[in-house]
Parts: sequence; structure tokens; C-alpha cells
Amino acid sequence: MTVLKGRTALITDADKTIGRAIAEALAASGANVLIQGTDPASAKAAAAEISTRHRVFGQGLGANLADAGSIASAVAAAERPVDILVHTSCPQHLAPVEEFPDAAFEHILNVGLTSYFRLAKAVLPGMRARGWGRLLVMSSVQGLVASVDKSAYVAAKHGLVGFSKALALETAGSGVTANAFCPGWTGTEGTRAQAATIGAKLGISADQALQQMLVEKQPSKQFIKVEALGALVVFLCSPAGDPITGVALPVDGGWVAQ
Repeated sequence: MTVLKGRTALITDADKTIGRAIAEALAASGANVLIQGTDPASAKAAAAEISTRHRVFGQGLGANLADAGSIASAVAAAERPVDILVHTSCPQHLAPVEEFPDAAFEHILNVGLTSYFRLAKAVLPGMRARGWGRLLVMSSVQGLVASVDKSAYVAAKHGLVGFSKALALETAGSGVTANAFCPGWTGTEGTRAQAATIGAKLGISADQALQQMLVEKQPSKQFIKVEALGALVVFLCSPAGDPITGVALPVDGGWVAQ
């Protein structure tokens, strides 16, 4: 499938898990890929693997998303203009508000929310000039509802939904669209790490905590597959996605339907 042939996508955190799956799906659809990762070597390796497998251009961009200068340098180093931006990165920390470290709160908002503002600001002028673009951000079901002990994450993810809607209004009619997608529990190491933390707090195993998380929140009782998120991004970047802008799309096995 070459529906995105000639387009170039910049995907954050694309040297692992969800970002990697999205990069693979975009490359399989013909898009060139710019792979951001905190570790330059990891980003370059992922870009080389993806570009070879799918026969597209690939470039690894090492960047610290908590640092404005690092983001600017990475965008400037991109060897192709960015047509598609997909932001997936957001750290996690669990603690009650009164015990939440200030530094952790600021870091989560900086990487999860502010970095997307900086990236969108950098690539949007080129998208406008070319009359086409996709601004896509992975918020979360917790960008639509809240959970305990996740104040910073919930704040960042809600902020991404609001910022995406503002982008949609500012770009309406320009050929550029802006959307958020909001996964529920996914089958990633990040979810397992959360389960381990929750399990330790409740005195149960990580596997028991995982099952409890699904039963309590996700009616499908199945983890969201990262491949499904990749397919969704491709759909939103395809011609079928042209009229879709300003939405926050739940991908959550029925979580917010309750």
C-alpha cells in the first residue's frame, strides 16, 4: 500500500513500543519516516531497520523532548520536510498530589504537552505552505477522564486534547488537520510497569493487577494492540481523513462508554 508515498512523517518515541508500531505502519503505507528517540543510536537503528524493511527514506533524530533547543536542532536536522507529525511521548509517575514531586510534575508536562506545542509550531509553517499536513497526538483515555495518583499525566493528556482542538480551528480550511487519539490500556511495557506499581501498593502481583485494571476500566477486557493504533494513524493520514479534524478519538475497548 502506497497511499502515503512521498509524504514524510516525524514520530516521537518511535524507537520503541507504540511509536515504533506507528512508524512501521506509516512506512508500510509508503511514508518516509523521521524517528525521534532520546538515545540517538537507538533512533538511528530503528530508522535503518524500518527504512530497509519498507524501502522508504528513514532518518534517526536524537532529541531530548524536555529541552527546547534539542527539539529545534532535531527538526532543523531533518533531511525531508515534515508532512505528518505524530507525538506519542509522555512519561508517567504515580503518586497522590500531596506527595507528587514538583520536578516530576513539571517534567511530565514538559515532555508530554509542551514538546508537542514546540514540534507543531516548528513544522506547521511548512505544512501550510504546501497545503497539506497532519498533526496527530496520542493523548489517552485519561485525556477524557481521570484516574487517581496520575495528576500530571491526566493534566498533560487533557491539555493535548484541548491544544489539538485549538490547532484544528487555527488550521481549518488550510489542508492541515489536527486530531488526538486516546488509547485505553495497551499491551506495552509501560502498562506493565504501571501494573507493577499498582500491584505493589495493593499487595498483589503485577499480572493480577493487570487483570484488575482491565476488569475495572476496559469492558472489552482486552488490551489495545499497538498495530491497531498504527492502522488508525494511517487512516487519519489517508484521503479518508481529509474532513476529520478537531476530534479526540477514544480507542479504549469501551472505557468511556460506561
